[in-house]
Amino acid sequence: MPKKFIITLLLLFVFTTSTNAQFGFSHEIGAIAGPVAFQSDYGERHDFATNAGNTGYGIGIIHYLNFSYKAECNCYTPETYFNDHFKLRSELSYNKTNLQHFGQWVDKSKTSLFAQQLRAMKGSTAVTNIGMQLEFFPLSIRDFTATIGSFAPFFSLGGQFSFYDPEVHSDLGPMNSPISTPDKYMYATTNQGGTVWSIVSSIGCRYKLTELSDLMLDLRWQYYFSNWVDGMNPDPKRYPENKANDWNVWLNFGYIYYLQ
Repeated sequence: MPKKFIITLLLLFVFTTSTNAQFGFSHEIGAIAGPVAFQSDYGERHDFATNAGNTGYGIGIIHYLNFSYKAECNCYTPETYFNDHFKLRSELSYNKTNLQHFGQWVDKSKTSLFAQQLRAMKGSTAVTNIGMQLEFFPLSIRDFTATIGSFAPFFSLGGQFSFYDPEVHSDLGPMNSPISTPDKYMYATTNQGGTVWSIVSSIGCRYKLTELSDLMLDLRWQYYFSNWVDGMNPDPKRYPENKANDWNVWLNFGYIYYLQ
């Protein structure tokens, strides 16, 4: 496990522990899982086949600071707008997506060397994320907590630190060979992992399943501040269609338990 990852995880743990010790907030823990659509330099922009084909999976564990309730005294905190409408979410998650080219340039009717090279290119990326999001609940958190069968929509915004591990290869032979690699991807690929910051925003909803548990549906958009997460980065000046950084959309299904 990378040293930076261990340090970041420890800092996150110390922060949540010390915050609880000082202010006495309550905690929630949970698990999430769901499909991930990864948008990268593979395929065509705004192409349905690309969006549907380059999909993978994601899993994670999540932790919430609940500002509306104190577990130590089994009582509510002072009633303020912030306490009744915001929660702080910390997360450790992992997603992996297999990648390939889709769209008109790899259609079976195309017989050029370029089309054959694109069809032969395959890849994947695995990303481990750790970070925080501030979730805003337009409706009262207290009212939701007290009513089994109720719904609570939310919006969130935050940041994450990610460790990515890409892999790029071709069925035609080693990469960076004129036989296997299109000109635009020549010396523009890597199998070397790295780290990157990202911004995360989501919209979702909770369902009050029992007094101490919720179900959650969460649609997330995550934008990485790098174009190397997928292992490819063609020259953006020569190929402006590939100038955007990598990003993904993740549909989460989650279960959340309230700690007492």
